[in-house]
Amino acid sequence: MTALSDRLHLVAPDFPGFGFSAFPPKDEFEYTFRNIGACMNRFTEEINLKQFTIYLHDYGCPVGLQICIHHPEKITGIIVQNGNAYEEGVAGIWDEMRAYWANPTPEKKKELYGFLSEEGVKWQYTAGVPEALLPTLSPELWVLDWDSMKRPGNIDMQYELNCDYANHIASFPVFQAYFRKHQPRTIVIWGKYDPFFNVEEAACYRRDLPNAEIHLIEGSHWVLETNFDEVLRLISNFFTPAATQ
Repeated sequence: MTALSDRLHLVAPDFPGFGFSAFPPKDEFEYTFRNIGACMNRFTEEINLKQFTIYLHDYGCPVGLQICIHHPEKITGIIVQNGNAYEEGVAGIWDEMRAYWANPTPEKKKELYGFLSEEGVKWQYTAGVPEALLPTLSPELWVLDWDSMKRPGNIDMQYELNCDYANHIASFPVFQAYFRKHQPRTIVIWGKYDPFFNVEEAACYRRDLPNAEIHLIEGSHWVLETNFDEVLRLISNFFTPAATQ
């Protein structure tokens, strides 16, 4: 945001229960991607943000796509960075998670949700990162992430939201129909060693968005941390006057 602040107006809110935002209890706030999307849309109204390019990454993808399908008039462009909207991205490696969603036994829960721990959070940042890029990862990334996640009740919220990912996957056809109908300007930036979201998905966006830019990066899930200069150049070029005409 600092690097682009001389050219663009950028807004990056924390979702409820994430980062430094408030963490309302579950009996006051529904932790689903649909509801968080509605909350973020209301946020854009509060700050009078009428149209914008939206950045879709990780959990920000299912949240942001809710805004896209319910308020397409607000979306002038899309930046996808390792964000799921196609089955290819969640094939194979998600089979055990899907099996748990279908049959959530306590044993499977303990095994699959080990990433909701201090070591698990660190692993999420380092998994798949090429050895040469590991020194670019600052340890405060996972330390601060875990410090926020370990707030009382937060692990349970994270668990529920992860289960709600099944509803996000079920909505893939709805998102794809939005792409085909509205054809937002799109750039797809994908860390090709991402162990969570298969790199095969990146090219899938061209099925419905034939003019989308596709860029595969020599990184993993968090390319902004490891491949900053390259990603900055791609996004900066995406917003050049020639590119937006």
